[in-house]
Amino acid sequence: MTLLPVIDPLAEVVSLLQPAPRYTKYVQGAGRWRVQRSRPDLAFYCAVLEGSCRLLRDAPGTVPEEACIVLHAGDFFLAPALQGFNVASMEDSEDCVLDEDHPPPRLPDGRYHLGPPGLPPQVQLVVGHCVFESPDTPLLLSLLPSLVVVRAHARLATLVQLVGDEYRAERPARDVVLSRLLEVLLIEALRSSADTGAAATPGLLRGLGDVRLAAALRSIHARPAEEWDVARMARAAALSRSSFFERFRREVGLAPMEYLLAWRMALAKRLLLHETVSMAEVAQQVGYSSASTFSVAFSRHVGIPPSAFARQAPA
Repeated sequence: MTLLPVIDPLAEVVSLLQPAPRYTKYVQGAGRWRVQRSRPDLAFYCAVLEGSCRLLRDAPGTVPEEACIVLHAGDFFLAPALQGFNVASMEDSEDCVLDEDHPPPRLPDGRYHLGPPGLPPQVQLVVGHCVFESPDTPLLLSLLPSLVVVRAHARLATLVQLVGDEYRAERPARDVVLSRLLEVLLIEALRSSADTGAAATPGLLRGLGDVRLAAALRSIHARPAEEWDVARMARAAALSRSSFFERFRREVGLAPMEYLLAWRMALAKRLLLHETVSMAEVAQQVGYSSASTFSVAFSRHVGIPPSAFARQAPA
């Protein structure tokens, strides 16, 4: 009997995203203030160390309970790819509006101050941006919630503090340590959100929250080169073919074979960009019988042949 490797699909997705830090800041707020966030290409995270603030959303389709979320000390939120939103004081403010291009003033101790100067701080935050360097970022982010809010989670606050400390330090292997810390931070935030309702929208978290679908997802990730079809996936989930298909599409947001194709192509891109393997070996590892059939499928999915994709890697 061959033992299958234990594969964590969530960890694989975060690893493929290749998170890299852009900045981490310690911020204090006093009085009335509001910061607009409008860069969905930058993942934003925030840990509330002391006091309270609000997360405001006015995007179309926002449900009332998510239009204004009050955050208290110990709370953490992560916006992997959220469209425009505001972080604001507890009091409404149309003044002192800042954004990514207009940062708050920096204090002599290195912190940043939000609100009128001279007032004692009412809230202390650690905030940061990271970018995703994966060529498949839109696909991978579509499998994750656009917003994750975790309440009273000291472990996440500690991880954010470690990211901030490492970011400011000039120690050897700083970038390697930061990338690993960010991966851990993202995984911890996403898995901690499983019981908070953050997986209300279809995606990988909702799929992994379904015991039957989780079995199929782990099998697909453990053996992406297998000759999968819907019937075989359904057997892995111990469901009928029709029940599995509808349940997978409803919970994950993609049809099973669409998910398999997208995942195989994401793996192929990683191999083409980072591994010294032949085209035939790439084809074999992602489930194609020959380099030619793989090349046709890759070209149709990505828009360029795999050889051309590999050549543009240095760019």
